[in-house]
Amino acid sequence: MKLLIVDDEVIIRTGLSTVIKWEVLGYELLTPAASGEEALERLPAEQPEIILTDIQMTGMTGLELAGEIRRQLPDSEVIILTGYDQFSYAQQAIREGAGDYLLKTSRPDEIIKAVNGAKQRILQKWESLKRDQLRDRLLERLVEDTELDSHSAEKAVKLLPNLRLSEASFYQTVIVKASGWGNGASQSYLLLFAVHNMLSELVVGEALLRQDSVVVLLMQESPRGNLGPLERVLERVARKLKCELFAAAGSVVTDWRHLSASYSEASYASLFKGIVAENGLLAHDSIKGRRGGRSVCSQEEEGELTALFQNGTEQQLQRWVDELILLQLSDPDATPDSLDRFIHSVQISAHRWVERIITAFGGSAILADAARPAVSIAVADQGNRAKVLYKQLIHLQQLYREAVGQEGIPYIKRSIAYIHDHLDKELTLQQVARHVHLNPNHFSEVFKRETGHTYIDYVTRARMERAKRLLEESPMKVSEVAGRVGYADMKYFSQLFKRSTGYTPSEYRSRS
Repeated sequence: MKLLIVDDEVIIRTGLSTVIKWEVLGYELLTPAASGEEALERLPAEQPEIILTDIQMTGMTGLELAGEIRRQLPDSEVIILTGYDQFSYAQQAIREGAGDYLLKTSRPDEIIKAVNGAKQRILQKWESLKRDQLRDRLLERLVEDTELDSHSAEKAVKLLPNLRLSEASFYQTVIVKASGWGNGASQSYLLLFAVHNMLSELVVGEALLRQDSVVVLLMQESPRGNLGPLERVLERVARKLKCELFAAAGSVVTDWRHLSASYSEASYASLFKGIVAENGLLAHDSIKGRRGGRSVCSQEEEGELTALFQNGTEQQLQRWVDELILLQLSDPDATPDSLDRFIHSVQISAHRWVERIITAFGGSAILADAARPAVSIAVADQGNRAKVLYKQLIHLQQLYREAVGQEGIPYIKRSIAYIHDHLDKELTLQQVARHVHLNPNHFSEVFKRETGHTYIDYVTRARMERAKRLLEESPMKVSEVAGRVGYADMKYFSQLFKRSTGYTPSEYRSRS
């Protein structure tokens, strides 16, 4: 164990270093430091476990040094050595983290006793830390379905007395998440640390601190379980720490070797945060029967979204997203997976619509640089799905508006957007001209000049491109594909498709 002596008087440094045979006593004596500043500079590299320092030195005092040591090396022990027998010094030394307070007139055996006491306290800290680490590893193995060998099981019985593993008992796993102290990682962990400490004192069982949650292994009195006491404890902790707690409980198991099953259920239930509730206690039994809600957005919803992209404000888009998500949350069968797949469906629909419009304007490279829709909402964002979806849709809306022009939308570009948004419906030239408030003849002339295609040719090409994508990416029947691109007559659609691609729809799908 490394010992550092700090004193600005050379005679004291020399005396403390030579009078006592530190190496014989089992200590590694570091080169003494002549000032608090020197000791502080050497701390990171030398990492002394015990520091014996004078209290009154030129420059940094021993008390100031003790405070810095407590911050940088919290597991080290500081012994204050002074020529002043004043109780106020001793009080301040203790406040700054000093483990002992000695007079310079102390005999060598008194100094050795103080240093040995500091060593013993450090060893106890180390032993406690190793015991806590082993305890946490055992708890992890219990919930992660890792079978314990006989030796580990014996250790678990000793280190987890609150679970009474040697007796026939009932057990239940609960996962607790906390929020309310800010969004930073350090603040979130400090909050969880405080929650863990309180739960460890208040629940009948064991608590395991993780990076994003606290796992509680409860003792129950019967296989039915009773979450009432835990609910009251959680309310107490939330009030005391001024935070919000969400807890998810698995089923009660009758054998501690099956705790992993209860933990798996609690893990699944914890995913319902933000779906069933933002805080409080949720039991797995209350959500295990959910089959999953709607996972694909409707054509009506797609139409509402594209209309907002063209003419809506950011506030209107925000309101639409909030109402859309609330509608899904109101479904009693909604699950995290079905909700995330529904959101992904909205993302894909919006992305493809904007992509089609931008491609029509010859600007496909713009969208190639945009982030593609995520397959699912990240775990960290599950409680705020509406905000995540809104940010993605606003980005796509901006890309669309950049492509069609920011100083108002020219009527030809408005007509192109309208065409791509209504490919599954009747699209006469007169109808589109009326949409942009132009005479049909004038509109036809300008449309050909601006796009390089006649109106009919442009619509047909757009429909064939949409049909190719549907054939490539969906399992729908050819007749359904024809309907999705505006053709009620499948034979006519097949003729147009072969004329455009050289293949029948079925041949095209089989080759892709």
